[in-house]
This record gives sequence, C-alpha cells and structure tokens, in this order.
Amino acid sequence: MFYNERMFELISDLTTIEKLQILADAAKYDVACTSSGVDRKGKEGFLGNSVACGVCHSFGTDGRCISLLKVLMTNHCVYDCKYCMNRCSNDVPRATFEPDELCQLVIEFYKRNYIEGLFLSSGVLKNPAFTMERICDTLLRLRTKYKFNGYIHVKAIPGAPDELLSRAGYLADRVSINLELPTAQSLSKLAPNKNFKTILEPMEKMTGTIAANRIAMGKDARMERSSINRYLSGSIFNSQTGSGQSALSGTERAALESGDKLSLPAVARGMGINRPFAPAGQSTQMIIGATPETDLTLIRTTQHLYKNYDLKRVFYSAYIPLNEDSALPKLDAAVPLLREHRLYQADWLLRFYGFQADELLSESRPNFNEQLDPKCDWAIRHLGQFPVEVQNASYDMLLRIPGVGPKSAKRIVQTRRYAHLDFDILKKLGVVLKRAHYFITCNGRMMYRIPIEESYITKCLTEDNHKDNWKVVHQNERYEQLSLF
Repeated sequence: MFYNERMFELISDLTTIEKLQILADAAKYDVACTSSGVDRKGKEGFLGNSVACGVCHSFGTDGRCISLLKVLMTNHCVYDCKYCMNRCSNDVPRATFEPDELCQLVIEFYKRNYIEGLFLSSGVLKNPAFTMERICDTLLRLRTKYKFNGYIHVKAIPGAPDELLSRAGYLADRVSINLELPTAQSLSKLAPNKNFKTILEPMEKMTGTIAANRIAMGKDARMERSSINRYLSGSIFNSQTGSGQSALSGTERAALESGDKLSLPAVARGMGINRPFAPAGQSTQMIIGATPETDLTLIRTTQHLYKNYDLKRVFYSAYIPLNEDSALPKLDAAVPLLREHRLYQADWLLRFYGFQADELLSESRPNFNEQLDPKCDWAIRHLGQFPVEVQNASYDMLLRIPGVGPKSAKRIVQTRRYAHLDFDILKKLGVVLKRAHYFITCNGRMMYRIPIEESYITKCLTEDNHKDNWKVVHQNERYEQLSLF
C-alpha cells in the first residue's frame, strides 16, 4: 500500500473539465441506476427538489430524461484491488476534485438542466477517514453554502469513523457501502485491503440508525416496500401491514431502538440541518463473474442482505476484464451481461413475487439457465405444480405462473369474482400468454394441446426468447456510459 504525495500535488495543474473527464469516466463501473425513493418538494431559498420516480439515465412519465452526475471525488487509491481500474498499481491518469470545485460543477449543471442530482463515489485517498472527510465536507457545502436541495446518492468508504458515516447519512438521501464480492474468501483473494467485517459492521449500524430515525419520525422501522408486497405470504421481508410496511413486535422494536447505531454528528446539531437519516435507504453492489461463485451463492447472499440489513436494493455489476492477473478471468473473456440480467430478474422475484433463494436454485442445479428467465426456469423444474387453474388459484400461486405479474394477478383475482375467465380476457388483463399458456388452464382447458414435459417446454420457450437473448448479449458490446462531452 503506498501513496504518491508528489502525484497529488501535481493534480492542481488540471482544469475542472479535465478532472471531470477523468473522474466521470472512472465512475462508470459503479452501478447507480436506482429510483431515488425520496419525495422532497422545493424549499424557499434552496435549489432543487427530489421526486420518488427519479432514475439515473432513464425517463420520467412525462418524458423528461432524469439523470445524476455520476463522478468520483478522486481516482487516487491506496488499495490494490485486482479487479479495479483505479487500483494503486495501475498507471492511469489521476485527478481529485476540491470540495468547492465539485459543488460549483453540480450547481452549474443543475441550473442548465443537465442533471437532477449527484451520485458521488471515490477512491481511497491516503486512508478511509481522510477520503470520507473530504466527501462529507463536499456534501455539507453543497447543502449549506450552495443551498442544494436535490437528490444525492453517496458511496461510503468502509473503515471510515462512525461520526463521518453518520454525517454522510444526514447529508445524503441514499448511502451505499459496496460488498464487492459475495464471499469472504473471494474478497480476501481479489481485494486484500478489504474484509467483510469493515463492510458489514458499518452497514449494520446504518440499518439500525435508519430504523431508529424512522421510528422517531412515527414511521415503521423498515423501509417502505411496494404495496404489492402486502399480498405475499412468502415474502423474504417481515409480515406486511396494509400499507405495505412490515409490522414489528414490541421486542423487535425495542431491539432496534437499543441496537448498534451511529451517533448523531455535531454537524447536524450545530449547523441547523434538520434532515432524516438516509431517507432513501442504503444499497450495495456485487461484482459477478470475477470469481467462480454460483448463482445460488449470489442470491443467497442477496436474500441475507435484504432480510438482515433491510437494504433498498442490491445491485449486480458484470465483471469487465480490465486488468491482467492470474486470479482474474482473461482479458478476452466475455462479459457476463446475460447472467447479470438473470440475476436482476431473480432479485425481482425475491422482492416482489414471494420466492426464496433455495426455491429458485438448488445445490444440484446452482446456476440459472441463461436462455430462460428465472421464473420460467423454476416453473419448468416444478411441472408437478402445473397447469394452474386461473379461475380458482390463490394470488400467491398466480404470481408463480410465468407471464403473470403482480398487476395482472391482482386483476385476475378481481375480475373472476363476477366473470368466467377465458384466454382473450387474460390477454386483456395483461397476462403474457406466449409464456403463460404452457402453465395454465381456463375452466379446465389449456389454450393448446401440449405435452407437460420439461424438454418440450424448454425448447419452445428458448426459441421464443431467442431474439431477446441475442439483444442482451450483442447490443452492449461497447461498455460505455453516457458522456457529458
């Protein structure tokens, strides 16, 4: 581990635009396409607001492009993580923003309607405490001196003091602490300067602080989930109340209130900052494809994080070969984009469809069939539960039918109270019959006469999805984020 003081001195020769080119490009490996999760109206004397539907590099319902400035505070790093382009042993252009410099950039971009918020990450400059202090200084100036009231997502540095992590939580809307890899063995192999303890301890304290802050505000301790979760009996989250929030017993509430939390920083008390703690929750990111873990290991880790740390999202980042190392895939190895896509689909099944990790995969079949979405893959491996009669199936069972989502399942339950369903009606209710017709009956009849056989249905579904699979693999052969230049 080393740090080049002279290199840090020379960065003052770079212009702000040159720094932006270096640090915006260096930030493209951090996944940040996340819904804001915060509704905050404009405030007199402040600039900006935040809306719950705000998404990085996507479009709102009114057609506007909603985006965040995704940038690093610095790409100097004292760590030598083998998978990272910014590791200390790589010879790459380096730059560091000064706090006021970055604040002015955010404000000017916001005024020009280039961005609607900030996503700020960083390499580790000198040490975690020094880096986190610079990040917090930037956020404090942005909130107070520059009166920025918009959305901020910040990546916290594991190993930083609790006081600085707490300060970041009160200044940002969402805080992320990257898990990086799904197992401790892989992390020690590829990131020798990091360990699970320094990552999971602050993550646990963040969870406790968010819960305590929500209770103090009269809200439920757990983060709000989509209202569709209240229908699920097998959700990975606690039992749901009518509002879609989880109900806590008195013992659980007392444990959260007395559990390990971050202390309220002096900055929040002494400078008139009256803000909830990380109102959009916390998230994390895992790299997939750099190490040999199976999909089962990944989704088990994901389920554990959702259940025990109440994360808002777990993100997956397909490993792009950047560095030559014997512990990594070869530089010409294919980027596992389709695998990443399937893991995101499985993550959705965990959060919104009532599936458990060990239902989706098993030790005998630890990986998803990349040619099928995970729900179809599960259904084909459980053909004993099909076909399902849609006229009387439970809501939970309807959700397990490929081609049936939460909205169409709810419509089926409502419509069948006063009408007999047929396939034309199901199509109007939003059911994707191209997939669903293999697994359902209407009034005892299937749409077509087909054998309920794994090989036959797999072949049919694979051919149906061939075009979509090809697009996922081939339409992203250039790994670039949208450029500001």
